[in-house]
Amino acid sequence: MPDIHGNIEGVRKSTLAELQTLYDFPIERDEYLPIELARLMGRYSCALNREISLYITRDGEIIDITVGDTASVPLCDIRLRRSARRLSCVRCVHTHPRGSAELSDVDITALKSLLLDSMCALGISAEGEVTGVQAAFLHERVNGEPQPVCTPILSLRRLPQSAWMDEIVLSDQRVMQGEDKAADDAPERALLVGIESDESLDELADLAESAGAVVVGRSFQRKTRPDTATYIGSGKANELALDAQALEADIIIVDDELTGAQLHNLEDIVGVKVVDRTTLILDIFAQRAKTAEGRLQVSLAQLKYQSGRLIGQGLVLSRLAGGIGTRGPGESKLEIDRRRIRERITALKRELSELEGQRALRRRARERNAIPVVALVGYTNTGKSSLLNKITGSDVYIKDRLFATLDAVSRNVRLPDGGEYLLVDTVGFIRKLPTDLVEAFHSTLEEAALADVLVLVSDASSPDMLAQHVVVEQVLQQLGATSQPRIDVLNKCDKIEEADFAPLPRAIRVSAKTGEGLDQLSDAIAAILRARECKISVLVPFDQYGIVTDIRAMGRILSEEYTDHGTQVTAMVDAAAYGRLLSRYPAVFAGEEG
Repeated sequence: MPDIHGNIEGVRKSTLAELQTLYDFPIERDEYLPIELARLMGRYSCALNREISLYITRDGEIIDITVGDTASVPLCDIRLRRSARRLSCVRCVHTHPRGSAELSDVDITALKSLLLDSMCALGISAEGEVTGVQAAFLHERVNGEPQPVCTPILSLRRLPQSAWMDEIVLSDQRVMQGEDKAADDAPERALLVGIESDESLDELADLAESAGAVVVGRSFQRKTRPDTATYIGSGKANELALDAQALEADIIIVDDELTGAQLHNLEDIVGVKVVDRTTLILDIFAQRAKTAEGRLQVSLAQLKYQSGRLIGQGLVLSRLAGGIGTRGPGESKLEIDRRRIRERITALKRELSELEGQRALRRRARERNAIPVVALVGYTNTGKSSLLNKITGSDVYIKDRLFATLDAVSRNVRLPDGGEYLLVDTVGFIRKLPTDLVEAFHSTLEEAALADVLVLVSDASSPDMLAQHVVVEQVLQQLGATSQPRIDVLNKCDKIEEADFAPLPRAIRVSAKTGEGLDQLSDAIAAILRARECKISVLVPFDQYGIVTDIRAMGRILSEEYTDHGTQVTAMVDAAAYGRLLSRYPAVFAGEEG
């Protein structure tokens, strides 16, 4: 349960425990301030002789309880929207012990500077009774400043609950009048944090930009292992808080996977939203997934990752804003708990199982038709989709950014000397690929594991090409894709000099942009597929000439010779195709030559 903040020195632990129970006080969405909650605030405020403040979201969730002194209470800047021009989506209710309910100048200034939904004061008598209630709301801006308007002081029983909640909605609209609506859609300003290497931070910057953020700074501190409490240590975290403030950062992105405790502690210190590398990658996948299966896979991965980080996240689950880490499941139900997540995970797995069954049927159909599969695999943004488009003449979406395409795409390719194969473009790999994502995308990545030939595409222009190649090898081993024939391909060779190809001297050099080397790649694929073939010679009766069509579809016909008893066909087919032909036409193929 969240802590009680502020001036709690000298307050009994039992009293603090009672105050903490207010976090669970039920508030309806159309209820501004429940009467019983106001009375409890009055009772505690009188007993302590100190002001008490509550921050309440529009969903009725109490997200902060702070104790002040006799005449004031510190008000923190809690906002659930990214834009500094919009209302914060929280209202502040506080007490005036032994005083009037009239809002002070400090209260009104806080309402304006923090852009609160509303500021409310409760007058509390010496006996702890609520003597009156006054609220203030913001109206249209004058010279850029929203203007506060106070209500009369009302008795507790006469509070217009739903009307004041409606006033919050109107206040939000009035404050934005004359403002640039696009300001709320401005990209998040990201500050990057890492302990591994500058190269890893470079890749994190590319990921952040792919997610739609603008990188405004980076903080690197080489450490052999992350700090268990804050990832970077409390001292460095305090420095980071100052950097975030100076750079006006909206979000801090950490170049590793954080534990729930690290995330909570770091966010408490720096005072802005914190997400880790895994959350960032999942967010990118949530943006890019287009097919039903892809969206289900991303949702499953996000939920599984969130399920272990619900406890102790504090305000992470209370954000109503958009932005990195808030897309996908969970953004519309802030109080989602483990039980409901498990139920949703079960439902998603059931839906994915049905789609995986359909994928398996399509795969078996390909196997029955003896169509070999060639899979393009490699690091993200190495140009796999561009290669697919160039080879097949397709128009699959491409863009020079990480994870531009997620959903597996397949196209048929005809070989120059007859026959065909299925070219599959798979999801790109990356360092520290989230385990939950690999598991969720298992059926899609399985295309690589079950392919007949793997084409490992590397970016020849990348200074990290060899390290990326190692990552691809590791992921393929994790998927069990270790036995198939492989062809190494260096893409984007038009960007570098001939001498720079040394690290992979046996790789085929191609350019998806210019078409250079594609004929050599096609010949290499054909050579591997042909190596699996055997030569057959069969006499096909005239009344069963359809067999010739099947042979042509499953292999390559070398010659057809018409005789008195039928058509003598000589062809090249692989073992799988021959087995299917034999099972379909046993009388014809039982005595074939070859």
